[in-house]
Amino acid sequence: MTVPAERHDTYRAAFERLGRGASPAIADLRERGFARFSALGFPTTRLEQWRFTNVAPIAARAFVLGEPVEVAPAALAPYELDGAAGGRIVFVNGRFAAGLSDAGSLPAGVEAGSLAAALRTDPETVTPHLGRLAGFEQRAFTALNTALVQDGAVVRIADGAVVERPLHLLFLTAAADGRMSHPRVLVVAGENSQARIVESYAAAGDAPYFTNAVTEVAAGDGAAVDHYKLVRESLDAYHVASMHVRLGRSAAFSSHAVTLGGALVRNDVEAELAGEGGDCTLNGLYLAGGRRLVDNHTTIRHAMPHCTSHELYKGILDGQAHAVFNGRIVVAIDAQKTDARQTNKALLLSEDARINTKPELEIFADDVKCTHGATVGQLDDDALFYLRARGLGRDQARSMLIHAFASDLLGRIAIEPIRAQLDELLWRRLPGAGGGSFDRRGGVDEQPA
Repeated sequence: MTVPAERHDTYRAAFERLGRGASPAIADLRERGFARFSALGFPTTRLEQWRFTNVAPIAARAFVLGEPVEVAPAALAPYELDGAAGGRIVFVNGRFAAGLSDAGSLPAGVEAGSLAAALRTDPETVTPHLGRLAGFEQRAFTALNTALVQDGAVVRIADGAVVERPLHLLFLTAAADGRMSHPRVLVVAGENSQARIVESYAAAGDAPYFTNAVTEVAAGDGAAVDHYKLVRESLDAYHVASMHVRLGRSAAFSSHAVTLGGALVRNDVEAELAGEGGDCTLNGLYLAGGRRLVDNHTTIRHAMPHCTSHELYKGILDGQAHAVFNGRIVVAIDAQKTDARQTNKALLLSEDARINTKPELEIFADDVKCTHGATVGQLDDDALFYLRARGLGRDQARSMLIHAFASDLLGRIAIEPIRAQLDELLWRRLPGAGGGSFDRRGGVDEQPA
């Protein structure tokens, strides 16, 4: 999809408004990003990676860069980690909000803050990593993010540092009708370091807006990074994001992605096990109703021997919701003794809900253990009958079975406040359990508890 002239002019105006950046290296990166976006245009359904996801609603609207706005601290309350966070970095409409952030409690060996500030004051610590993992030659949205990025989070973890309490990166959108933001997250974990990072996207109010995020994670030898992504955008919002991960020798990375909001959500994850003995875990849970669309594309590349990967994605769909899952595992010729497992399961609660699922294996080594599978189904009638025979109403029985389907993934979340929050949200969104109902836009009306 080539960008219509008037839309192209809008993005060009935004690009020129940002100027040449904080350093020649960043200016060059931005210019290359915009040139590539101009050449690619928005993807169309004629492309294999996008054939089930139509981004015409994004391409058809002339979004403009969001402006900084004042947000009361109370607006953050629904997204707090109840005192569990070891630090909080907040961005409003894609811009760092110092007054809402709390970086003072960061432990020794951890630096976290604004990308824009780091580019101004200490670009040498950022430029060697920024843009090195998130290639944009064939990725239009990543190219657009690279061209228009204003701010984001930089997290640097020193060699050997152990961060027990999670660092919370909160991206909040407010007063954002027709606005767009292109946040960037860069995480550099030193050798033998350990950290937990929570990346949240949320909205203060309902409005159509566009979030286009890119996350890069470089984990050194022996590092362990536990990453959580929570998407609780407005039900009228568009959320497109990609995460690019590179693991060193004996490094471990785990991702837990939960999608509860957004009219159209696309999550891309690319992980490369570039060192021997690496381990990668990708978990995902999404809930959608109405006409919402949630698309998860994952790629795990095994480049070295003796690496393992585990992947489990589950979706719950109602109304006319549509989900896409494309999971790809690539095992290079030198990646002997690879152990890779991938599973995708979807629960369809209505006759009109649908999912397109495509697990893929590309194996070039001969001494590997690789499995993949996909299961799509509805609630089991015998299980419903069993519960109703014991006095439960129909909605209560359905809610219990739906919750049981999701609880496997919720139980894998190691941060208790996040697990408790999501568990409560899920119960409130299930029919009969707390009054929730799927609304016309496809999200869920959250009624007061």
